[in-house]
Amino acid sequence: MPSNLNPLGALPSRFRRQRVLIVGCGDVGLRVARQLPSRVRRLALTSSAERVPALRALGITPLLGNLDEHASLRRLAGLATRVVHLAPPPGDNPDWRSDPRTLALLRILRLRRLPQSLVYGSTSGVYGDCGGARVSETRPVNPRTPRSQRRVHAEDHLRLFGRATGTPVHILRIPGIYAPDREGGTPRARLLKGTSVLRPEDDVYTSHIHADDLARACLAALWRGKPQRVTNACDDTRLLMGDYFDLAADLYRLPRPPRVARDTAQQQLPLMLLSFMSESRQLDNQRLKKELKLVLRYPTVVQGLANQ
Repeated sequence: MPSNLNPLGALPSRFRRQRVLIVGCGDVGLRVARQLPSRVRRLALTSSAERVPALRALGITPLLGNLDEHASLRRLAGLATRVVHLAPPPGDNPDWRSDPRTLALLRILRLRRLPQSLVYGSTSGVYGDCGGARVSETRPVNPRTPRSQRRVHAEDHLRLFGRATGTPVHILRIPGIYAPDREGGTPRARLLKGTSVLRPEDDVYTSHIHADDLARACLAALWRGKPQRVTNACDDTRLLMGDYFDLAADLYRLPRPPRVARDTAQQQLPLMLLSFMSESRQLDNQRLKKELKLVLRYPTVVQGLANQ
């Protein structure tokens, strides 16, 4: 395995019996687990007893527990040497500004031996609308949706946890995730439905990351991430949303989507989709490449979408 794909390759033997806990072991979490070296013990928190056999078959030790039920989390205290936190905030939380799941996890991690590092998967939505500007990690957050507000709340408490305990915490701000083998992970389904995109004069810039590269970014941050640091986890693509779907349509040999004015889109499209069309930004990924030393396997969506 090339050294840039194996974050443990240069570690001395005394550090090789690591235990990595994945909280939120969905598609990306499973990719993280698969890319860990075999000498690392892989643990995953799951609230579903039905998933236990499947996780075990992948060499992952399942831990039954629910971030919404604090008593079920006690067995996590002091268990892992490193933690990857990918669980999203609850969408139906009455306090739309907070993330009680992250608070529950941090309370448990304080109880016994602290982890050597913690990586959190946040969202690039915390920046809000940037008018198409290029956005580095030093830009102040300006969340415009409840989903992004909850992520800012989680980020703030993770930083407090890191400063108070000395645990290195690294936050990845993640844009649109795609992969051909990920459910809903390519534009194909949307293209087949003929869903409209904005006309060029109304269009917005969006950023992307292939799910495999995101998993590798999680591992790089877990071992090489600077303490209490934020990193944009995105590829090198600089495309307007409509141009992205045009590119995908050409690659898949499908009709390009219809273009509509923003006013028309607001009458036709779902609120969730409209929320993505209301924010324009181009993420800067220099920290990802220079500090985390991640060499992207899919530097642009052209390589990622074509690799099927």
